[in-house]
Amino acid sequence: MSFINKPHVILLFIFSSTFILFVPALDLSNVPAESPTSDQDGFLPLAGKHVVICNKVKNRESLNVHCRSSEDDLGLIHIPWNHTWGFRFHVNIWKSTKFRCHFTWLGGGSHYFTIFKVSRDDSIIGYPVYKECIWEVGKDDKNPICRVSRDKAILPHCFQWEEGP
Repeated sequence: MSFINKPHVILLFIFSSTFILFVPALDLSNVPAESPTSDQDGFLPLAGKHVVICNKVKNRESLNVHCRSSEDDLGLIHIPWNHTWGFRFHVNIWKSTKFRCHFTWLGGGSHYFTIFKVSRDDSIIGYPVYKECIWEVGKDDKNPICRVSRDKAILPHCFQWEEGP
């Protein structure tokens, strides 16, 4: 009987192949998300992500944000005007991770937006892929929510609000 036909060799091969493919994708560095280099290399399988929401509402009111995914409910957060709040997560193995948020503020109504979805924020097609997704909310009525970069040379990508729940 050949050595290659033994089940333990096949299992060892599968394990080492998986290890070789996914270990480089893990974010094992101690570099904080606010570092200028943290914007790069976000397109690795299972890469860590950091979503930051900046309150820029025109009337300078506090922004109420409630974000959730199919796995996590981040609760209701109150962000004072011109302040930020963020959360971290990893894209799942099926690349189906999605966070949807409900935004309200005094005089601003009630709005919904998918703050992170793989097809837009973690795909080589379309918008740049980063570990960090920074969003400015409520700056103007024409472009109510914009994804911005710490690199001011990159223009923001702005969106309209989505339909309710």
